[in-house]
Amino acid sequence: MELLDQIQFISTSIRSKRMQSFLTGLGIAVGIGMVILLTSMGEGLQRFVLAEFTQFGTNLIAINPGKVTTMGTSLGILGSERLLTLGDCTALRHIPQVEAAVPMTQGNAEVKAGDRTRRITIYGVGPEMDTAFRMQVSSGRFLPPDDPRTARAFVVLGHKVRQELFPNADPLGQRVLVGNIPCRVIGVMEPKGQILGFDMDDTVYIPAMRALDLFNRDGLMEIDILYRQGSTAKEVVAAIKRILVNRHGQEDFTITTQQQMLDVLGSVLGMLTVAVGALGGISLLVGSVGIFTIMTIAVRERTSEIGLLRALGATRNHILVLFLLEGTVLAGLGGAAGLALGICLGWLIHVFVPLLPVHTPWTFVILAELLSMGIGILAGIMPARQAAHLDPLEALRSE
Repeated sequence: MELLDQIQFISTSIRSKRMQSFLTGLGIAVGIGMVILLTSMGEGLQRFVLAEFTQFGTNLIAINPGKVTTMGTSLGILGSERLLTLGDCTALRHIPQVEAAVPMTQGNAEVKAGDRTRRITIYGVGPEMDTAFRMQVSSGRFLPPDDPRTARAFVVLGHKVRQELFPNADPLGQRVLVGNIPCRVIGVMEPKGQILGFDMDDTVYIPAMRALDLFNRDGLMEIDILYRQGSTAKEVVAAIKRILVNRHGQEDFTITTQQQMLDVLGSVLGMLTVAVGALGGISLLVGSVGIFTIMTIAVRERTSEIGLLRALGATRNHILVLFLLEGTVLAGLGGAAGLALGICLGWLIHVFVPLLPVHTPWTFVILAELLSMGIGILAGIMPARQAAHLDPLEALRSE
């Protein structure tokens, strides 16, 4: 058979059963559309989390009190026999590969300036935090390198806090009350925005020792280490373990490199992407059943036509290819419609919910279309084989 004849045969078959063809293609379209939309949301979320973490650089190491781990994170103070201290942080700063060591504790307290009061997150940190986390000061300076145990009562305001407490005045040199501690403002941070749901502009930074006194705590929540470019995380982790074990007498702390954090998040988000993609696969299964059904009906309705084709010289392979192509074209059209549906829905979500990241790689588009055509081939194999094995004489008599 000529290629033009095959195309005409397939198009005539699809047009003759418009409603059946539409409903069958719709099943494939919904399945492909959901696969594209859900996997795009998963991919977008994965890229978003990766971008959030790597904006601080990739050479960070977090140390938490407590050796026992649950769900990939430390139990913190509750699981520790000995807390992390400012002395531990000072000792770690002497590691040759370490560029910055930042003690950290946080809590919630009122910040008052004049007659304006806000209850916000307070970070107790060290003077190297701006360096370690790539944060910039817009005016003034960050916390000075005082002795950690006798650090002066200075405070650095987040961008939003500065706007709300000092809307029409220069805050530098002004007095604010952080909880019950009178502090002098020495700096204002540049806007940072939200990071994994935490608003970095709606906070203030005070020395770690002052925060420990404010929240009545004996130990730090975390020590963050920034190691130099060219050093490996493995050698820095080994040095950290050696120093802390010597100080604590045992390994009662948890060290997490940034790569470990990304690996855990990547595996979780990858599983999420597969899970939501599987939901769209259910629609694809329904669509494949529809193709199988419509192709089986087509064989029964066109038995005499198949017999005539065989009588005119068409071989079994010709008949097999014709029916397989019909199922493939039907699925391909449904897949193309599904691609358009999924991409359009993703675009609408991005427009109306800009905080929800959606990203559709071209590999997803190609694989989805190939998947739909593969479903058409698989669903059409049995009906196509049935048509190809019809006896020509019996097929002609069926009229």
